[in-house]
Amino acid sequence: MTHAMKRRALIKGLAAAVVAVPAAGITSSAHALSATPSAAASAATLAFDPDAYSEITTTISTDDGDKEVTYHFWSAITYVTDPVDETYQSLTVSVPVSIDGTAVDATDAPILVSNSIGGYLPSSVSTNTGVSSSRAKLAIAAGYVAVEPGARGRTLVDSDGDYYGTAPAAIVDLKAAIRYVRYNAGTIPGDTDRIVTAGTSAGGALSALLGASGGSSLYDDYLSELGAADADDVIYATGAWCPITDLENADGAYEWNWGTNETSGGSEVDQTESAELTALFETYQSSLGLTADDYGTITTDNFADYLLATYLEPAATSYLTDLSDSERTSYLSSNTFITWDGSSATFTWADYLDHVGTRTKSLPAFDAFDLSAGENNLFGLDTTEARHFTDYGLEHDTSGSGGTSLDSDIPAKLEMMNPMYFIGEGNDDRAKYWWIRTGTSDSDTALTVVGNLALSLENLGDTVDAAMYWDGAHGADEDPADFITWIGEVTGYTG
Repeated sequence: MTHAMKRRALIKGLAAAVVAVPAAGITSSAHALSATPSAAASAATLAFDPDAYSEITTTISTDDGDKEVTYHFWSAITYVTDPVDETYQSLTVSVPVSIDGTAVDATDAPILVSNSIGGYLPSSVSTNTGVSSSRAKLAIAAGYVAVEPGARGRTLVDSDGDYYGTAPAAIVDLKAAIRYVRYNAGTIPGDTDRIVTAGTSAGGALSALLGASGGSSLYDDYLSELGAADADDVIYATGAWCPITDLENADGAYEWNWGTNETSGGSEVDQTESAELTALFETYQSSLGLTADDYGTITTDNFADYLLATYLEPAATSYLTDLSDSERTSYLSSNTFITWDGSSATFTWADYLDHVGTRTKSLPAFDAFDLSAGENNLFGLDTTEARHFTDYGLEHDTSGSGGTSLDSDIPAKLEMMNPMYFIGEGNDDRAKYWWIRTGTSDSDTALTVVGNLALSLENLGDTVDAAMYWDGAHGADEDPADFITWIGEVTGYTG
């Protein structure tokens, strides 16, 4: 019996009384176990209370100096009527009312929905007492509205041993949060047709997934079970930093990119297995049919050259240009693989790999043979903590519990967790504006993930601002102010 089935069985044995919901959106435990509310009760529960805020004044550091921002803060609003765990299924709202003493009207401002999810782990805002993330702070300092949602994650387990935050729980929760915001258009401050999402790592993957999958019916049953608002989950623009995504193809991509790099222990991974996974990625890459100017179809034969010219050499050039003369001379003397002509940097792919050095992950990087990877846990089900989600991982299983074929629910869940699926389908309701970043020294996944994500969107005609930070590690964000400016530009908001 699944977690949801056990909850429904418990619900049937309880009284059907629904406890009133306080203005701030906090729901009693009795309500959390009640039957699905009527339409009227649902509307009342999901109605945003414009008066249930506290007023906070704080100083926020920006590229233009410190700004004193006074804002209204709504804490821990449960964004569905039938939450599984409202500790995680809640959001906060921050709306600026004055900046450096000048009144701000955020009625028509863009809304930044910034998640703080990492590792596909649970994320909660239930105890937040004010605007939290750096991106949300910069947003309100620019006059935007900031929404910070929590979401369930892969490690959550109930008293019966059932995992209730595994795929697709996190993306379902974030979609429910978007629906809550759009449902309250005209009451919640900000322009609900100009929602921009942001996230890093797994949060970056989920942000990209929100952008790619907007309006998809694949999630409807999950959202209905939670009592999500009767609104769509289409967003306007997406910001994604070092997204850990395209998981079913990530092991092969990782070996194509980092297969010859040593592990932190100073040894190579099994090169036969690395070559086998690389071959799988070669097939996948060819199947995408992505094209780029001056390169034609991007395959594994020309991908390295494309990444060098499009991302890596421009990143190194920008980095070196910003250094002082003495700093640049010192850096180049320590990194002689770079050829610097006074205005641009060039180098080979092999030298770049040597420069990065050790790979962060072993083999396979995501679908571990012994089911030890976080992503194995992401695809857990009921009381099963971790499962294989690729045929290669299953065929090489060392856990003793792999089975003979992937579980029947895995393919659909892989689709629901992968933005590339919706992009490949040409989803018309996807976001059309994209900000994508990663660090060149980030070996938590392959550079091809960002390369393919950005190029696939460009091939659809979307506006994509994608770049890499030279020597940037996983989670790097070296131009946060530019992202905030970009939001204003793509939404047309001038304040």
